[in-house]
Amino acid sequence: MGKITASREQLRPDPKYQSLLVSKFVNCLMWDGKKSVAQRAFYDALDIIEKKVPDVPPLEVFEQAVENVKPFIEVRSKRVGGASYQVPMQVNANRQQSLAIRWILIAVREKKGRPVHLKLADELIAAYRKEGAAISRRENTHRMAEANKAFAHFAW
Repeated sequence: MGKITASREQLRPDPKYQSLLVSKFVNCLMWDGKKSVAQRAFYDALDIIEKKVPDVPPLEVFEQAVENVKPFIEVRSKRVGGASYQVPMQVNANRQQSLAIRWILIAVREKKGRPVHLKLADELIAAYRKEGAAISRRENTHRMAEANKAFAHFAW
């Protein structure tokens, strides 16, 4: 029996910064397969970040923003004897990154009435400074886990 390989092509680094994280973020930002539109919005956002935070490279601001949004613990539903409990569990590294990217993009998409690159730049700067909607979501997740730590013994 042969080795099973994924049919999807491997993620390639983005053309400008040669970063896999940027490439993954752009793919998540993309709608309807329009990658060039998503890339332009992302790079425009980094240009704005460069102007607003001149002392730090924009890629570093982006990477630190994603790092700041990553949750360490989350709650998962677990059924025990007919009752559902919110059980706090550690989050593995891949899921941390996925959740951070998702929360940043949700925060960007919830804001209405401005171009995406402006909203994205604002949210990334806010996350870099440990404020904003994505950080609030992370704090709420941690707070829920803390509140439900009495059920930690149900963790599987």
